[in-house]
Amino acid sequence: MKAIIELTSWKTSQARALRAAKKADAGKPTPADYHLDFDSMASLFSDITPARMQVIETSKQLGALSVYALAKATGRNYSNVHRDVRKLLELELLARDEDGKVYVPWKDVVLNVSLTGDTLAA
Repeated sequence: MKAIIELTSWKTSQARALRAAKKADAGKPTPADYHLDFDSMASLFSDITPARMQVIETSKQLGALSVYALAKATGRNYSNVHRDVRKLLELELLARDEDGKVYVPWKDVVLNVSLTGDTLAA
């Protein structure tokens, strides 16, 4: 399973959700990938900052860590990393294990950004 972060229109997001719901209602398997959709570059880069991508990358490389250990590993201030972890948990790009450590619950995290404008036109 992978997390797919992308720019997409509300119409496209809604159509994807409707297809998945119809499959679930019919008892068919639904897509296992997690889609995190944004409707503008501004909103995407407001939530998915370079510092937050560094947290995801470090957590993916090192496995489950405490927020303190993650701050040490990234060389960043604890309170800033804590804030980023809180947001990434909210976005479901990080999760907590039974010991309270944070980790990336996805095999892969993909960022798709099209600059053609076609993505948001639908």
